[in-house]
Amino acid sequence: MSGQMNILLGIAGGIGAYKTPMLVRELAKAGARIRTVMTRAAHEFVTPLSLQAVSGFEVRSETFDQSAEAAMSHIELARWADLIVIAPATAHLIARLAHGLADDLLTTVVLASTAPVVIAPAMNMHMWSHVATERNCERLTEMGYSIIRPDVGEQACGDEGPGRMVEPHYLAAQVMALLQKSVRIEGSLAGRKVLVTAGPTREAIDPVRYLTNHSSGRQGFAMSRAACEAGAEVTLVSGPVSLETPPGVQRIDVVSAKDMRDAVMARAPQMDMMIAVAAVSDFAPVELAEHKIKRHKAAGNWMLELAANPDVLAEVAALDDAPFTVGFAAETRDVKDNARSKLEAKGIDMIAVNDVSNQMIGFNSSNNAMTLMWREAGGVASERLAFSSKDEIAARIIVRAGTCLSARDG
Repeated sequence: MSGQMNILLGIAGGIGAYKTPMLVRELAKAGARIRTVMTRAAHEFVTPLSLQAVSGFEVRSETFDQSAEAAMSHIELARWADLIVIAPATAHLIARLAHGLADDLLTTVVLASTAPVVIAPAMNMHMWSHVATERNCERLTEMGYSIIRPDVGEQACGDEGPGRMVEPHYLAAQVMALLQKSVRIEGSLAGRKVLVTAGPTREAIDPVRYLTNHSSGRQGFAMSRAACEAGAEVTLVSGPVSLETPPGVQRIDVVSAKDMRDAVMARAPQMDMMIAVAAVSDFAPVELAEHKIKRHKAAGNWMLELAANPDVLAEVAALDDAPFTVGFAAETRDVKDNARSKLEAKGIDMIAVNDVSNQMIGFNSSNNAMTLMWREAGGVASERLAFSSKDEIAARIIVRAGTCLSARDG
């Protein structure tokens, strides 16, 4: 992004609001121009005067502010922003945003703006872990918002756990990375057919039990959304997840690894690109019990015999006229070495790998950080995709994959 960046900072009524003058200063040092909107409750924790002093702009709070409305209406304020950052975001504000309410200036501006939104939650640890907050955050993630998860530590109420707003220097670094590393993907896959797999698979043991993994499907759905935005005709084959289908994407739901293989192999020969993000189970039970296995019939240790599932991505890569194949790998150690080995062993064109031992990224997180490796003349090239939202990661992978596909076909 060229020129000075415009950041609208929304501040809700949480104790973390005391950090916002320092956040404004950090963003300003990085070259951003910051305007601030406060909720009424935020005035209890930080003063408009302190924010005005560090930002150089008058602070806004009221939707119907006659003195400010002539100079900049809430619509103009929404249009002004390149990015909206809400820090701290309380449980109450998150709930209002998740349900599309526009009952104060901040929520009205968010709804009226097309700018990306970054949310830094801050609340009591029990409020943060409450199922209602979890669902609201999931809803916001599905809507395209980026959520920077709170820190773990001592809280103002005396509890100790997750819920503290992240420190200003860290939050500012993430915000600037999002602005500076934004990529344009429109048209980079125009006219291409792309197949994406996402989510986990479930391998049945008996009618009530199954083997699975922690994949949420978010990265795969982000990849399908990015491919569609890049102009591709996208088919998404998904394991069991609770995510809405991205607009313009054809979705096929499957359960087991065999189901996924059948759906993929029936379509792969017609595709220009396959992006295999699904966490397909490596093994499945040799036998499926017809009835529920009773505990008393399996006294002591119970042995479950497993057989290897088919390697769907390797099968696609081995096709005579194979599409450009992009694999994903979740590793916990020797991340780059394991990824390179998979690139070679599976015969694929590109692989994206992340370290799922880092709880800030990967499974069940809205954010990610990956290393991308691909084949090119003379060997294997690589690129580090720094910590950012899964949508941003997806956009960067799509751009690189589209470039590589064009070079292969050219």
